Order: sequence, then structure tokens, then C-alpha cells
Amino acid sequence: MSGIVLSASARQNLLALQNTAQLLATTQNNLATGNKVNTALDNPTEFFTAQGLNNRASDIANLLDGIGNGVQVLQAANTGITSLQKLVDSAKSIANQVLQTAVGYATKSTVTTSALTGATATSLLGASTTAVTGSALLNDNTTAVAITATTKLSGTAGSASDDLATGFSAGDTLTVNGTTFTFVAGTTSTGTSIGIGDTVGHLLSAIQTATGIAGSVSGGAITLTPPPTGLTLSGSTGALAKLGLSTVGDGLAGQTLSITSTGGGTATAITFGIGTGKVNSLNDLNAALAANNLQASVDTTGKISITTINDAASSTIGTISGTATAFSGLTGSTPVIDTNSQAIRSNLVTQYNNVLSQINTTALDASFNGINLLNGDTLKLVFDETGKSTLSITGVTFNISGLGLSQLASGTDFLDSSSANKVLTSLQGASSTLRSEASALGSNLSIVQVRQDFNKNLINVLQTGSSNLTLADTNEEAANSQALSTRQSIAVSALALANQSQASVLQLLR
Repeated sequence: MSGIVLSASARQNLLALQNTAQLLATTQNNLATGNKVNTALDNPTEFFTAQGLNNRASDIANLLDGIGNGVQVLQAANTGITSLQKLVDSAKSIANQVLQTAVGYATKSTVTTSALTGATATSLLGASTTAVTGSALLNDNTTAVAITATTKLSGTAGSASDDLATGFSAGDTLTVNGTTFTFVAGTTSTGTSIGIGDTVGHLLSAIQTATGIAGSVSGGAITLTPPPTGLTLSGSTGALAKLGLSTVGDGLAGQTLSITSTGGGTATAITFGIGTGKVNSLNDLNAALAANNLQASVDTTGKISITTINDAASSTIGTISGTATAFSGLTGSTPVIDTNSQAIRSNLVTQYNNVLSQINTTALDASFNGINLLNGDTLKLVFDETGKSTLSITGVTFNISGLGLSQLASGTDFLDSSSANKVLTSLQGASSTLRSEASALGSNLSIVQVRQDFNKNLINVLQTGSSNLTLADTNEEAANSQALSTRQSIAVSALALANQSQASVLQLLR
């Protein structure tokens, strides 16, 4: 081939034709592949940049499968919680049926006092009937006088105008039916303040004004006439003795009553009497007993009965103590079971336990792809190709133990309203726990779905960026192909013209 000699014009046209053919081949390849950069030789910078973008998009796309599975794991757990909540609500319904069922005991624990003379619902204190004997010296009296009384309390005094005994000191007190009289220095008495130098008459007048209890001095004796509800006296150390008086009676005034906790209630500690903080009426007593699951009643003979309320029907009244003689030695009777009612309650225990069994199995079934967020598993999601953007979701154990619930025992549970209320409290706690976890799962699901959408959009951005670097403009490439085809035809014609001179020589040689 080296022996072939072309003219300069022919060689120039041949070179142009070769270049055009090469460009045409490149354009046709671009049209065939759709890319303007197919290899690093086409454009190293754009080729490797696009390859990096595509590789990252591919890595993120691979993560989408794991994220999608994570979404399903969360949705499975959320579905499980919804079902668990319905089961807890069903258990609540069963416990509420217990509250609507007849009391499980034909007879509840009760204590009843003997009849208290004069005790009524308005005033439980009762009248004083115990005989009181004693003697006293007032002021200048020097002779002790023996006394006996069943409806009155007596002491000795010369007359109402006598001065009070010189043995009184400022600060001594005398309490009559709940009203306290305080002895003060001086000879002046005002209201319940009695001057130690004042007269017996002024003391009796003050007592009558404040309490309505009439008093008089006759034959050297002080007489206080009790009202129908009785008369109670107390005072500071020695105060009664200084008046020749003694405390009264078998009424409840001034006496105490204590009952230890009954059915999980608050122990009772009360003082009978008139005044702030003391128990006088039946309403007062019931208010004091309510916190200890007890209630009281009084009949027409003055007998006071204390009984457990329905909520604590299975309980026996706590230990009774105190100074109240009417309650001395009493113990609560044992409650008597109502067989028919307890049979119904036993059936409700069975129903309740069946629901709890379903709670256990439902929690175990709330899994997806081997991960169960309601059975203590942990879900870890990776959001980026470097593994630095992650989310770990720690599961919970939502069997009945994890929800703070437990199976019930027939003959032990649902015996009364109190046991049903305890179960309802536990179920309410379980509901709150489920709602809290549902909120947490919803928040995590929202995060995962946001990241899932973000990754999808990011893949699109990366792939679009890669395409912008490598994809060919088909309109442009088609136009280039047409132009190059035309140029190729022209180049062929030019080459033919360049060779015409040699063709003429060939004609001469012929």
C-alpha cells in the first residue's frame, strides 16, 4: 500500500471522509445506547461521577427492602396492640359484670352492741344510767356528804353564793357534754372562762348558758340534771374532785372506738362526743367508717350495728378496741357465702382467664419476618449506605405479666366488689400501657415512613444526576446523524472529483 500515490486533494478528501465516518459511527452508537458517555474514554470526569451516583443510588435502593420490612414489623405490632386493647376491654366488661351481680354473701360480717338508752340516729351518745357516788368539799364546807345518783350528778356546796374552792388554779378545765370551761385568775366569769374567785352560782349559770344543762345548789349539794342524750363530764387532773363530781355513765360520750383495717380499708379511730372532730350522729359515724369499708345503723332500741359494705363483703370486720364499753369484747361475724351468686362469679373468673389466655397468644402472633416487637425483640433499621443513619426500636413484652395482669382463681377472686375493682384497676393500667406503646409505635412508624420516602426521592435525584451527565439528547444526535450522512455523501463526491484527473490519464493510456 505504501507504493500507492494519492494526490494531495484526494488524500485530503479521504481524510475528511474518514473523520465523517468516525463521527457518524459515534453518533449512531449514542442513538443506539441512549448515552453520550459510554466509557471512560468518552469523558472520564462525567463517566466516573455518574458511576458513583449510580452506585450510591443502588446501595440506597438495596436498603429500601429492609426499611419496607421494618414498616411491616411496626404495622404488625400496631395491629397486635389494637387487638390486645380489644381483649383488655372485653376483660373489663367481665369485671364490670361482677359489680352488677348480686352480692356474693348472704350475710356480711357484722357487730351489734347491746341497747344504748336514748341512742338515736341523731345522737348515738345515749343517756347516763350508771349510779355515781362520791363526796366533796366546796370553799368553807368542812363536812363530807355522801351522794348517790342515777339521773343526776351531785356534789356538795353550802349555797350558790359560795365562792369556788380555793384549790382551783388558773388553767384547770371542766368539760360538760363537749363544752370546755376554763378557770382563770380573778373573780370575773365571761362565757366559758370562769374566774377562780367567782361563785358556784356563776359557774352553774355559765354551764346552763353554754350547754342548756340546768344546775342548782340545794341542801349543800350541787345538782346537774342531764338532758335525754345523757350527761358527760371530764376535766383536767383533780378538777372534778375539787367540785366533788365524778365522771358519768355508760353513754358513749368521751369514749373511743378503734377498728383495724377491714378489706384493705383505712383503720378507724374515732372519739364519741359533741364538738369538732367527734362522732355524735349516725351520719358522723358512717363518715368515719367509710374509709374502712364499713357502715353503721341504729335500731329503735338503741342498738348500733356495724357491717362491711358490698365492696368488702368477703372480709371480716377488723379487731375492735377502745374505751367504748358498748363495743367492748365484740368481734365481727364471719361472712356467709351465697352459693348461687358465687357460682355466677366463678363462671366469670373462667371467662376472664380465657380472655387473658388470648392476650398471651395474640402478643406472640404479632410478628413479621421473625421480628415481634410485642415479644421483646428489637428492630434496627439502617437508612444510609454508610450505616451511620440508623434507628433502633426496642420491643416490649405484652403478655399478661408484662401488662400487669394475672390469672384469677375461682373461690378466691371476684368474691365481692372490692376484688372486682382491684381487677378493673389493673386492667385500666394495662389499657394505659397499651395506649402509650401504640403512641410510641406510631411515632416510630412515622419516622420510618418519612425516611422511606426520603430514600426513594434521593435515589431519583441521584439517578437523574447521573443521567444528566451521561444520557444523550436523541433529538440532537438524530440531527447530527443526518448532517453527518449528508457530509459523508458530499465527501464521497469530492473524493471522486479529486480522482478525475487520474481517470483522464487512464483514458489516454487506453
